[in-house]
Amino acid sequence: MKITYTLASAADATRIAVMSRDLIETGLGWSWTPERIARSIRNRDTVTLVARDRGRLAGFAIMFFGDEHAHLNLLAVRREYQRTGVGRCMLAWLEESALTAGIGVISLELRASNHDARRFYRALGFQETRYIPCYYRGRETAVRMERGIRRSTSRAGEPPRPGSDGEGPAADRK
Repeated sequence: MKITYTLASAADATRIAVMSRDLIETGLGWSWTPERIARSIRNRDTVTLVARDRGRLAGFAIMFFGDEHAHLNLLAVRREYQRTGVGRCMLAWLEESALTAGIGVISLELRASNHDARRFYRALGFQETRYIPCYYRGRETAVRMERGIRRSTSRAGEPPRPGSDGEGPAADRK
C-alpha cells in the first residue's frame, strides 16, 4: 500500500460521487452526484482531497472553509483501506489547512446509526453536540459533531495559557 494525498481534479468527480453513493448515501438516494462533486472541486471555499493507492482512489474528503469554522461535508474510505490510517491522514491534512486559514472549529453531521463513524470521530476528539431528527431525506436522524482546533498563541517568554500545556480541559480538545 502506497497512499498519496492530493487535491481532486474534475476527472475525479464521478469516482468520488460513486463512492459517496455506495459508502455514505446508501438507502437515501443520490445527493452528491458527479455534477455536485464537480462544483465542490471548483469552489474556492471548498477543498476536495483524494487518497490514492498507486493511482486507485482509496478515499476522499470534502471540506467547506468559512471565516471561522470549517464543515466536513463528506469523508469516505473504501472498505479495504478502512482502519489503515487513510481517514485519519485526510482529516489531519484538512485540519492543518483549517489551522493555516485561522479557523478554530470543524463541524460535521453523520447518521446517528453509523456507530463506527461516531467512534472514529470521537477518537479524533470530536464531540457530539446535537441530534437532528429527519435530517437525511426526512427519514433519518443526524448527529452533529464538532472539534475545536485552535493552536496556542502564547509567545516566547510568556507563560502558557491555562490548559495549553497539555494538562487540564483544553488538552481534551487537542
